[in-house]
Amino acid sequence: MSVNDPLGDMLTRIRNALMRKRSVVVTPSSKLRGRVLEVLLEEGFIRGYTESTGDKGFKQFEIELKYHGGRPVISEIKRVSKPGRREYRKVRDLPLVMNGLGVAIVSTPQGVMSDATARVNNVGGEILCYVS
Repeated sequence: MSVNDPLGDMLTRIRNALMRKRSVVVTPSSKLRGRVLEVLLEEGFIRGYTESTGDKGFKQFEIELKYHGGRPVISEIKRVSKPGRREYRKVRDLPLVMNGLGVAIVSTPQGVMSDATARVNNVGGEILCYVS
C-alpha cells in the first residue's frame, strides 16, 4: 500500500493505538520516523521503540506506548506540516505547545529536534507535529 504522508500515517497509528489502550503499535521503518520517535523518547512521551523485521522482510518499528495511572501520557498528537502545505518557522516564531508543557517537533538543518532544543541551538525549520 502506498502512503503519501508516512509521518502522518505513523502519528495516526499511535493515536489509534492510544484510543484502544494498546501497549505496542507497529509502523514501517524510515529515517524520519526514527528521528521523530527518538525525540518522543527523549521527551518522555513513549516508553521505547525497537526496529525489527516484519513478516514480509520489511523493517518496522515496534513502539511501546506509555501510560500513567491508566491514562495515556500523550493526550494529543497532531500533524502540522503536511505534504500539501508545509509550515516553516524562524527560531523566534517557534510555537509553545500548551505553554511549554507540550512539544513541537521541528525538522531543522541540524536534524529533527524538539522546539526547546531548536531554541537552544538557535535554528528554525519545518514544524512536523505537536505532541502534548
